[in-house]
Amino acid sequence: MRGALLWLPALGLSLVGSAPTPSVYDEDDAGTLGPWAGPEAVRTPQQAAPRSFPGQACANDSDVLVLTHSSRALLLGWVPTRLVPALYVLSLAIGLPANALALWVLATRSPRLPATALLMNLAAADLLLGLALPPRLAYHLRGQRWPLGEAACRVSTVALYGHMHAAALLLAAVSLDRYLALVHPLRARALRGRRLAAGLCAGAWLVAAVLATPLALRQQTFRLADSDHLLCHDALPLATQMSFWRPVFICLAVLGCFLPLLLMALCHGATLCALAAGGRRHGHALRLTALVLASAVAFFTPSNTLLLLHYWDPSPGAWADLYGAYVPSLALSTLNSCVDPFLYYYASPEFRDKVRAQLCRWPSRATTTSQGSREVGDPGTGTRSSSHP
Repeated sequence: MRGALLWLPALGLSLVGSAPTPSVYDEDDAGTLGPWAGPEAVRTPQQAAPRSFPGQACANDSDVLVLTHSSRALLLGWVPTRLVPALYVLSLAIGLPANALALWVLATRSPRLPATALLMNLAAADLLLGLALPPRLAYHLRGQRWPLGEAACRVSTVALYGHMHAAALLLAAVSLDRYLALVHPLRARALRGRRLAAGLCAGAWLVAAVLATPLALRQQTFRLADSDHLLCHDALPLATQMSFWRPVFICLAVLGCFLPLLLMALCHGATLCALAAGGRRHGHALRLTALVLASAVAFFTPSNTLLLLHYWDPSPGAWADLYGAYVPSLALSTLNSCVDPFLYYYASPEFRDKVRAQLCRWPSRATTTSQGSREVGDPGTGTRSSSHP
Protein backbone atom coordinates (compact mmCIF):
# COMPACT_ATOMS: atom_id res chain seq x y z
CA MET A 1 0.00 0.00 0.00
CA ARG A 2 2.88 2.37 0.68
CA GLY A 3 4.26 1.62 -2.78
CA ALA A 4 1.03 2.88 -4.31
CA LEU A 5 1.45 6.20 -2.51
CA LEU A 6 4.95 6.81 -3.91
CA TRP A 7 3.79 7.45 -7.46
CA LEU A 8 0.77 9.59 -6.58
CA PRO A 9 2.79 12.87 -6.67
CA ALA A 10 3.79 12.06 -10.26
CA LEU A 11 0.13 12.32 -11.22
CA GLY A 12 -0.21 15.71 -9.66
CA LEU A 13 -1.74 14.65 -6.37
CA SER A 14 0.40 17.15 -4.51
CA LEU A 15 -1.48 20.06 -6.09
CA VAL A 16 -3.30 21.99 -3.45
CA GLY A 17 -3.42 25.50 -4.84
CA SER A 18 -6.98 26.43 -5.78
CA ALA A 19 -9.43 29.25 -5.66
CA PRO A 20 -11.10 29.65 -2.26
CA THR A 21 -14.24 27.65 -1.84
CA PRO A 22 -17.20 28.18 0.51
CA SER A 23 -16.63 28.49 4.23
CA VAL A 24 -17.43 24.86 4.82
CA TYR A 25 -13.65 24.35 4.71
CA ASP A 26 -12.81 27.16 7.12
CA GLU A 27 -13.46 28.10 10.67
CA ASP A 28 -17.00 29.20 11.45
CA ASP A 29 -18.03 32.18 13.56
CA ALA A 30 -17.52 30.18 16.72
CA GLY A 31 -13.95 29.31 15.79
CA THR A 32 -14.64 25.62 15.26
CA LEU A 33 -13.33 23.71 12.32
CA GLY A 34 -15.62 22.83 9.41
CA PRO A 35 -16.19 19.22 8.42
CA TRP A 36 -13.34 19.32 5.84
CA ALA A 37 -10.88 21.51 7.69
CA GLY A 38 -7.98 19.07 7.76
CA PRO A 39 -6.77 15.67 8.87
CA GLU A 40 -6.57 16.78 12.42
CA ALA A 41 -10.28 17.43 12.62
CA VAL A 42 -12.58 14.85 14.16
CA ARG A 43 -14.82 13.19 11.54
CA THR A 44 -17.83 10.99 11.90
CA PRO A 45 -18.32 7.80 9.91
CA GLN A 46 -20.86 9.64 7.71
CA GLN A 47 -18.04 11.83 6.41
CA ALA A 48 -16.08 8.93 4.92
CA ALA A 49 -15.20 9.32 1.25
CA PRO A 50 -15.46 6.25 -0.94
CA ARG A 51 -15.13 6.13 -4.73
CA SER A 52 -15.47 9.47 -6.61
CA PHE A 53 -14.52 12.72 -4.94
CA PRO A 54 -16.57 13.25 -1.74
CA GLY A 55 -19.10 16.02 -2.28
CA GLN A 56 -21.00 17.96 0.35
CA ALA A 57 -24.39 19.08 -0.99
CA CYS A 58 -25.25 22.76 -0.63
CA ALA A 59 -27.98 23.51 1.84
CA ASN A 60 -30.16 25.32 -0.71
CA ASP A 61 -29.43 23.18 -3.81
CA SER A 62 -28.95 19.40 -3.77
CA ASP A 63 -27.59 19.45 -7.34
CA VAL A 64 -24.53 21.52 -6.33
CA LEU A 65 -21.60 19.86 -4.58
CA VAL A 66 -18.84 21.42 -2.51
CA LEU A 67 -15.42 19.73 -2.67
CA THR A 68 -12.37 20.04 -0.49
CA HIS A 69 -9.46 22.21 -1.66
CA SER A 70 -7.35 19.19 -2.60
CA SER A 71 -10.16 17.35 -4.40
CA ARG A 72 -11.08 20.46 -6.36
CA ALA A 73 -7.46 20.99 -7.43
CA LEU A 74 -7.13 17.36 -8.58
CA LEU A 75 -10.44 17.46 -10.43
CA LEU A 76 -9.50 20.56 -12.44
CA GLY A 77 -5.75 19.87 -12.77
CA TRP A 78 -3.68 18.83 -15.77
CA VAL A 79 -4.14 15.09 -15.24
CA PRO A 80 -7.89 14.88 -16.01
CA THR A 81 -7.86 17.75 -18.53
CA ARG A 82 -4.66 16.90 -20.46
CA LEU A 83 -3.32 13.40 -19.70
CA VAL A 84 -6.67 11.58 -19.65
CA PRO A 85 -7.84 13.04 -23.01
CA ALA A 86 -4.49 12.10 -24.56
CA LEU A 87 -4.97 8.48 -23.46
CA TYR A 88 -8.52 8.44 -24.83
CA VAL A 89 -7.35 9.87 -28.17
CA LEU A 90 -4.66 7.18 -28.39
CA SER A 91 -7.21 4.50 -27.62
CA LEU A 92 -9.57 5.83 -30.29
CA ALA A 93 -6.89 6.30 -32.96
CA ILE A 94 -5.57 2.74 -32.65
CA GLY A 95 -8.40 0.72 -31.19
CA LEU A 96 -11.27 1.72 -33.47
CA PRO A 97 -9.70 0.91 -36.87
CA ALA A 98 -7.79 -2.14 -35.59
CA ASN A 99 -10.86 -3.75 -34.02
CA ALA A 100 -13.22 -2.77 -36.84
CA LEU A 101 -10.94 -4.35 -39.46
CA ALA A 102 -10.38 -7.44 -37.30
CA LEU A 103 -14.13 -7.89 -36.76
CA TRP A 104 -14.78 -7.51 -40.50
CA VAL A 105 -12.17 -10.12 -41.44
CA LEU A 106 -13.31 -12.54 -38.71
CA ALA A 107 -16.92 -12.23 -39.86
CA THR A 108 -16.29 -12.54 -43.61
CA ARG A 109 -13.09 -14.50 -44.22
CA SER A 110 -12.64 -16.83 -41.23
CA PRO A 111 -14.12 -20.31 -40.75
CA ARG A 112 -17.03 -20.61 -38.32
CA LEU A 113 -15.13 -22.21 -35.45
CA PRO A 114 -15.83 -21.88 -31.70
CA ALA A 115 -12.64 -19.84 -31.25
CA THR A 116 -13.75 -17.50 -34.06
CA ALA A 117 -17.00 -16.74 -32.25
CA LEU A 118 -15.12 -15.85 -29.06
CA LEU A 119 -12.68 -13.59 -30.92
CA MET A 120 -15.51 -11.87 -32.79
CA ASN A 121 -17.23 -11.05 -29.50
CA LEU A 122 -13.96 -9.78 -28.04
CA ALA A 123 -13.40 -7.52 -31.05
CA ALA A 124 -16.98 -6.28 -30.77
CA ALA A 125 -16.54 -5.45 -27.06
CA ASP A 126 -13.32 -3.54 -27.72
CA LEU A 127 -14.94 -1.73 -30.66
CA LEU A 128 -17.98 -0.73 -28.59
CA LEU A 129 -15.68 0.47 -25.82
CA GLY A 130 -13.97 2.78 -28.31
CA LEU A 131 -17.34 4.09 -29.51
CA ALA A 132 -18.23 4.94 -25.90
CA LEU A 133 -15.17 7.17 -25.43
CA PRO A 134 -16.00 10.34 -27.49
CA PRO A 135 -18.47 11.78 -24.92
CA ARG A 136 -15.94 11.24 -22.15
CA LEU A 137 -13.22 12.77 -24.31
CA ALA A 138 -15.33 15.88 -24.94
CA TYR A 139 -16.06 16.12 -21.21
CA HIS A 140 -12.38 16.16 -20.23
CA LEU A 141 -11.32 18.45 -23.07
CA ARG A 142 -13.96 20.98 -21.96
CA GLY A 143 -12.31 21.11 -18.51
CA GLN A 144 -14.72 18.77 -16.71
CA ARG A 145 -17.86 20.31 -18.21
CA TRP A 146 -20.33 17.65 -19.29
CA PRO A 147 -21.84 18.81 -22.61
CA LEU A 148 -24.92 16.55 -22.53
CA GLY A 149 -27.67 15.84 -20.03
CA GLU A 150 -28.16 13.53 -17.07
CA ALA A 151 -29.46 10.62 -19.16
CA ALA A 152 -26.45 10.78 -21.49
CA CYS A 153 -24.10 10.80 -18.49
CA ARG A 154 -25.67 7.61 -17.15
CA VAL A 155 -25.55 5.94 -20.57
CA SER A 156 -21.91 6.96 -21.02
CA THR A 157 -20.94 5.55 -17.62
CA VAL A 158 -22.80 2.27 -18.22
CA ALA A 159 -21.24 1.90 -21.69
CA LEU A 160 -17.71 2.62 -20.46
CA TYR A 161 -17.76 0.17 -17.56
CA GLY A 162 -20.02 -2.39 -19.22
CA HIS A 163 -17.92 -2.82 -22.36
CA MET A 164 -14.65 -2.73 -20.43
CA HIS A 165 -15.71 -5.52 -18.08
CA ALA A 166 -17.30 -7.45 -20.95
CA ALA A 167 -13.88 -7.39 -22.64
CA ALA A 168 -12.22 -8.67 -19.44
CA LEU A 169 -14.75 -11.49 -19.13
CA LEU A 170 -14.35 -12.44 -22.80
CA LEU A 171 -10.57 -12.49 -22.38
CA ALA A 172 -11.08 -15.04 -19.61
CA ALA A 173 -13.36 -17.06 -21.92
CA VAL A 174 -10.73 -17.04 -24.68
CA SER A 175 -8.06 -18.18 -22.21
CA LEU A 176 -10.29 -21.05 -21.08
CA ASP A 177 -10.88 -22.11 -24.69
CA ARG A 178 -7.15 -22.09 -25.46
CA TYR A 179 -6.39 -23.98 -22.26
CA LEU A 180 -8.75 -26.76 -23.32
CA ALA A 181 -7.30 -26.85 -26.84
CA LEU A 182 -3.64 -26.96 -25.80
CA VAL A 183 -3.61 -28.73 -22.44
CA HIS A 184 -6.49 -31.18 -22.94
CA PRO A 185 -6.71 -31.72 -26.71
CA LEU A 186 -8.54 -35.04 -26.40
CA ARG A 187 -11.18 -33.73 -24.02
CA ALA A 188 -11.43 -30.58 -26.10
CA ARG A 189 -12.97 -32.56 -28.95
CA ALA A 190 -15.97 -33.29 -26.78
CA LEU A 191 -16.04 -30.07 -24.75
CA ARG A 192 -15.19 -27.41 -27.32
CA GLY A 193 -17.99 -26.63 -29.69
CA ARG A 194 -20.42 -23.97 -30.76
CA ARG A 195 -22.60 -24.50 -27.70
CA LEU A 196 -19.74 -23.88 -25.29
CA ALA A 197 -18.57 -20.81 -27.24
CA ALA A 198 -22.10 -19.41 -27.41
CA GLY A 199 -22.58 -20.05 -23.70
CA LEU A 200 -19.31 -18.33 -22.77
CA CYS A 201 -20.09 -15.30 -24.94
CA ALA A 202 -23.66 -14.98 -23.67
CA GLY A 203 -22.50 -15.41 -20.07
CA ALA A 204 -19.83 -12.70 -20.43
CA TRP A 205 -22.26 -10.17 -21.90
CA LEU A 206 -24.94 -11.03 -19.35
CA VAL A 207 -22.63 -10.68 -16.34
CA ALA A 208 -21.24 -7.38 -17.68
CA ALA A 209 -24.78 -6.05 -18.23
CA VAL A 210 -25.88 -7.05 -14.73
CA LEU A 211 -22.80 -5.45 -13.14
CA ALA A 212 -23.17 -2.21 -15.12
CA THR A 213 -26.94 -1.77 -14.83
CA PRO A 214 -26.86 -0.25 -11.29
CA LEU A 215 -24.75 2.59 -12.69
CA ALA A 216 -27.88 3.90 -14.42
CA LEU A 217 -30.01 4.00 -11.28
CA ARG A 218 -28.65 7.11 -9.53
CA GLN A 219 -28.08 10.73 -10.47
CA GLN A 220 -24.52 11.38 -11.66
CA THR A 221 -24.42 14.97 -12.93
CA PHE A 222 -23.78 17.66 -10.32
CA ARG A 223 -22.57 21.24 -10.53
CA LEU A 224 -19.37 22.21 -8.77
CA ALA A 225 -19.95 24.98 -6.25
CA ASP A 226 -18.82 28.47 -7.28
CA SER A 227 -18.08 27.43 -10.87
CA ASP A 228 -19.67 26.62 -14.22
CA HIS A 229 -18.46 23.00 -14.17
CA LEU A 230 -21.10 20.32 -14.68
CA LEU A 231 -19.51 17.10 -13.43
CA CYS A 232 -20.38 13.64 -14.73
CA HIS A 233 -19.76 10.89 -12.17
CA ASP A 234 -16.58 12.54 -10.85
CA ALA A 235 -18.21 13.84 -7.65
CA LEU A 236 -21.10 12.18 -5.85
CA PRO A 237 -23.01 13.04 -2.65
CA LEU A 238 -21.72 11.43 0.50
CA ALA A 239 -25.15 10.11 1.39
CA THR A 240 -25.28 7.80 -1.65
CA GLN A 241 -21.59 6.92 -1.85
CA MET A 242 -21.48 4.66 1.18
CA SER A 243 -24.97 3.21 0.84
CA PHE A 244 -25.15 2.62 -2.93
CA TRP A 245 -21.94 3.21 -4.88
CA ARG A 246 -19.62 1.32 -2.55
CA PRO A 247 -21.19 -2.17 -3.02
CA VAL A 248 -21.72 -1.50 -6.74
CA PHE A 249 -18.06 -0.83 -7.45
CA ILE A 250 -16.81 -3.57 -5.15
CA CYS A 251 -18.86 -6.04 -7.21
CA LEU A 252 -17.54 -4.51 -10.43
CA ALA A 253 -13.93 -4.81 -9.32
CA VAL A 254 -14.20 -8.33 -7.90
CA LEU A 255 -16.58 -10.01 -10.36
CA GLY A 256 -15.73 -7.98 -13.45
CA CYS A 257 -11.95 -7.82 -13.09
CA PHE A 258 -10.19 -9.86 -10.43
CA LEU A 259 -12.08 -13.12 -10.94
CA PRO A 260 -11.57 -13.01 -14.74
CA LEU A 261 -7.89 -12.19 -14.18
CA LEU A 262 -7.61 -15.11 -11.75
CA LEU A 263 -9.15 -17.44 -14.33
CA MET A 264 -6.79 -16.08 -16.99
CA ALA A 265 -3.80 -16.60 -14.70
CA LEU A 266 -4.77 -20.20 -13.97
CA CYS A 267 -5.52 -21.06 -17.61
CA HIS A 268 -2.51 -19.28 -19.07
CA GLY A 269 -0.27 -20.64 -16.32
CA ALA A 270 -1.25 -24.21 -17.16
CA THR A 271 -0.89 -23.41 -20.86
CA LEU A 272 2.59 -21.98 -20.33
CA CYS A 273 3.65 -25.12 -18.47
CA ALA A 274 2.31 -27.33 -21.27
CA LEU A 275 4.05 -25.24 -23.95
CA ALA A 276 7.32 -25.12 -22.02
CA ALA A 277 7.32 -28.91 -21.88
CA GLY A 278 7.11 -28.93 -25.67
CA GLY A 279 10.49 -27.29 -26.12
CA ARG A 280 11.59 -24.73 -28.70
CA ARG A 281 9.00 -25.67 -31.27
CA HIS A 282 6.45 -23.85 -29.11
CA GLY A 283 8.68 -20.86 -28.38
CA HIS A 284 6.55 -18.33 -30.27
CA ALA A 285 3.31 -19.53 -28.66
CA LEU A 286 5.01 -19.49 -25.26
CA ARG A 287 6.09 -15.86 -25.61
CA LEU A 288 2.72 -14.80 -26.99
CA THR A 289 0.81 -16.46 -24.15
CA ALA A 290 3.01 -14.78 -21.55
CA LEU A 291 2.52 -11.43 -23.28
CA VAL A 292 -1.26 -11.86 -23.35
CA LEU A 293 -1.38 -12.51 -19.61
CA ALA A 294 1.04 -9.69 -18.79
CA SER A 295 -0.91 -7.13 -20.84
CA ALA A 296 -4.23 -8.01 -19.19
CA VAL A 297 -2.72 -7.70 -15.72
CA ALA A 298 -0.94 -4.44 -16.58
CA PHE A 299 -4.02 -2.72 -18.00
CA PHE A 300 -6.78 -3.90 -15.68
CA THR A 301 -5.06 -4.30 -12.31
CA PRO A 302 -4.02 -0.67 -11.49
CA SER A 303 -7.48 0.92 -11.75
CA ASN A 304 -9.28 -1.84 -9.89
CA THR A 305 -6.57 -2.05 -7.23
CA LEU A 306 -6.87 1.69 -6.62
CA LEU A 307 -10.61 1.25 -6.38
CA LEU A 308 -10.31 -1.38 -3.65
CA LEU A 309 -7.58 0.56 -1.84
CA HIS A 310 -9.93 3.49 -1.80
CA TYR A 311 -12.34 1.37 0.23
CA TRP A 312 -9.61 -0.07 2.45
CA ASP A 313 -9.62 3.11 4.52
CA PRO A 314 -12.13 5.58 3.07
CA SER A 315 -11.63 8.31 5.65
CA PRO A 316 -10.68 11.74 4.25
CA GLY A 317 -7.37 11.67 6.09
CA ALA A 318 -6.28 8.44 4.36
CA TRP A 319 -7.66 7.75 0.86
CA ALA A 320 -10.00 10.69 0.25
CA ASP A 321 -8.19 11.90 -2.89
CA LEU A 322 -7.23 8.52 -4.31
CA TYR A 323 -9.88 9.05 -6.98
CA GLY A 324 -7.46 11.55 -8.53
CA ALA A 325 -5.16 8.63 -9.40
CA TYR A 326 -8.04 6.37 -10.34
CA VAL A 327 -9.18 8.61 -13.24
CA PRO A 328 -5.96 8.28 -15.31
CA SER A 329 -5.64 4.59 -14.43
CA LEU A 330 -9.17 4.04 -15.77
CA ALA A 331 -8.18 5.80 -18.99
CA LEU A 332 -5.09 3.57 -19.14
CA SER A 333 -7.35 0.51 -18.95
CA THR A 334 -9.02 1.50 -22.22
CA LEU A 335 -5.69 1.04 -24.02
CA ASN A 336 -6.19 -2.70 -23.63
CA SER A 337 -8.61 -2.43 -26.56
CA CYS A 338 -5.65 -1.28 -28.69
CA VAL A 339 -3.43 -4.18 -27.67
CA ASP A 340 -5.96 -7.01 -28.00
CA PRO A 341 -6.14 -6.95 -31.83
CA PHE A 342 -2.37 -7.27 -32.19
CA LEU A 343 -2.12 -10.08 -29.64
CA TYR A 344 -5.13 -12.14 -30.68
CA TYR A 345 -5.57 -11.42 -34.40
CA TYR A 346 -2.69 -9.72 -36.18
CA ALA A 347 -0.08 -11.88 -34.45
CA SER A 348 -1.18 -14.76 -36.68
CA PRO A 349 0.48 -14.86 -40.15
CA GLU A 350 -2.66 -16.45 -41.60
CA PHE A 351 -4.81 -13.63 -40.25
CA ARG A 352 -2.44 -10.99 -41.62
CA ASP A 353 -2.65 -12.64 -45.04
CA LYS A 354 -6.45 -12.43 -44.87
CA VAL A 355 -6.25 -8.76 -43.89
CA ARG A 356 -3.94 -7.97 -46.81
CA ALA A 357 -6.20 -9.85 -49.17
CA GLN A 358 -9.22 -7.93 -47.91
CA LEU A 359 -7.45 -4.58 -48.14
CA CYS A 360 -6.33 -5.36 -51.68
CA ARG A 361 -9.83 -6.45 -52.65
CA TRP A 362 -11.48 -3.17 -51.64
CA PRO A 363 -9.52 -0.95 -54.11
CA SER A 364 -10.02 -3.50 -56.89
CA ARG A 365 -13.77 -3.56 -56.21
CA ALA A 366 -13.88 0.23 -56.28
CA THR A 367 -12.01 0.29 -59.61
CA THR A 368 -14.30 -2.35 -61.10
CA THR A 369 -17.39 -0.51 -59.91
CA SER A 370 -16.21 2.81 -61.36
CA GLN A 371 -15.32 1.18 -64.68
CA GLY A 372 -18.71 -0.51 -64.81
CA SER A 373 -20.51 2.76 -64.13
CA ARG A 374 -18.64 4.45 -66.96
CA GLU A 375 -19.56 1.62 -69.31
CA VAL A 376 -23.22 1.78 -68.31
CA GLY A 377 -23.54 5.50 -68.70
CA ASP A 378 -20.75 8.03 -68.25
CA PRO A 379 -21.71 11.59 -69.21
CA GLY A 380 -18.15 12.23 -70.27
CA THR A 381 -18.13 9.50 -72.94
CA GLY A 382 -21.55 10.17 -74.36
CA THR A 383 -22.66 6.58 -73.72
CA ARG A 384 -25.98 5.69 -72.29
CA SER A 385 -27.46 2.95 -70.16
CA SER A 386 -29.70 0.56 -71.96
CA SER A 387 -32.08 0.64 -69.02
CA HIS A 388 -32.81 4.30 -69.56
CA PRO A 389 -34.79 5.61 -72.54
